[in-house]
Amino acid sequence: MINLFTPDEKIIPADSPLSARMRPRSLEEYVGQRHILGDGKLLTRAIEADRISSLILYGPPGVGKTTLALCISQKTQSHFEKINAVASNVEEMRKIIAAAQNRRSTSGRKTILFIDEIHRFNKAQQDVLMPDIEEGNIILIGATVFNPFFALVSPLLSRSLIFELQALSRDDLMVLMRRALEDKERGLGGLPVRIDDKALEFLSTISDGDGRKTLNALEVAVLTTPKSKDGSIHITGAIAEESIQKKQVNYDGDGDAHYDTASAFIKSMRGSDADAALYWMAKMIYAGEDPRFIARRIVICAAEDVGNADPQALILANAAFQAAEFIGLPEARIILAQAAVYVACAPKSNAVYLGIDRALADVKEQRTHGVPVHLKDAHYKGASKLGHGEGYKYAHDYPQHYVDQEYMPHEAVYYEPTLQGYEAKIKERMDKLKKK
Repeated sequence: MINLFTPDEKIIPADSPLSARMRPRSLEEYVGQRHILGDGKLLTRAIEADRISSLILYGPPGVGKTTLALCISQKTQSHFEKINAVASNVEEMRKIIAAAQNRRSTSGRKTILFIDEIHRFNKAQQDVLMPDIEEGNIILIGATVFNPFFALVSPLLSRSLIFELQALSRDDLMVLMRRALEDKERGLGGLPVRIDDKALEFLSTISDGDGRKTLNALEVAVLTTPKSKDGSIHITGAIAEESIQKKQVNYDGDGDAHYDTASAFIKSMRGSDADAALYWMAKMIYAGEDPRFIARRIVICAAEDVGNADPQALILANAAFQAAEFIGLPEARIILAQAAVYVACAPKSNAVYLGIDRALADVKEQRTHGVPVHLKDAHYKGASKLGHGEGYKYAHDYPQHYVDQEYMPHEAVYYEPTLQGYEAKIKERMDKLKKK
């Protein structure tokens, strides 16, 4: 098996995917991530000076995390070891660490340990690394697609610099494709490829910033297209579209993309942007999200962010929840869309949400008050002997079905209706009753 991280073994088999063959071999060939690798940036300076400290590289698939580690391996004078957390275990790590300790004590040479998919290690496995990172026996470079603040233990995070890698831009992907088309040694330069600009633009757009996906789709298009009469392999926009069947969006069921997209969906409804709400909901549906999860978010938003500014929002959202569960996809998308748009366009008030949280805070942090005697249950036998219910005023016996009496034994205001939508009428009525 070829180890890409061993300097003496740089040759990658010709039948490897194009993305593997075209993997940059030096920092100069690296494409993208200019926010952390631009001139004078901390990471660039550290790599060039061979003064790398422990790093966590975090970002979506195909943006260059492993490639960046490879570039570091070619630049450093340190011994470089690579493992994958999926296939590795504590025993293998202990062997690497023991060798690193020996190397450091005998020659003074440092060891960089690159762990791909480091989020796959559990807490105990991550803890194994801590003493030797602390003592400087190893320098860790970890790569993960998951948010390290959720996936990794705090002691590991506190000893590492965390760099978030971003999806590659369309320009970055165009550079990768043109480089692959011109490279005769590792790429497709030895083939008579003629590719339309529309095809390149399509591939750079549809790949969602994933360099691996872009290059592999380009290779599929080239290798499966028969030669034209003039002997060239002509890649049109239609052929490029066929090379990527169903687009795969970056959306994990229990990770950042899942919660970030849901957050954007909720905030779009809260911000009264129906178009954005539909877009984020479409992304969730396309990625295979459970429609009940989407429906629950709409119901919560209807209560939390619309509230009594439009009481119908919660009714409609709950009806959509039940209907979507009964109907199922694909038709449920219409029901969910109606509810999401209604909630997004409705007047907003979080007064009820704030009110219950204020009340909960008082119950939690202040003295808990007992129920006043006149409000206690008086329906059971013997309640009258205890005086329960005595002095209670039945609201329906009074004008406008309202009477002023003590309903809680302390002064507090929890619900403060706003002037938004129907809540303005609620406020007007309550103000009149209280003045009376």
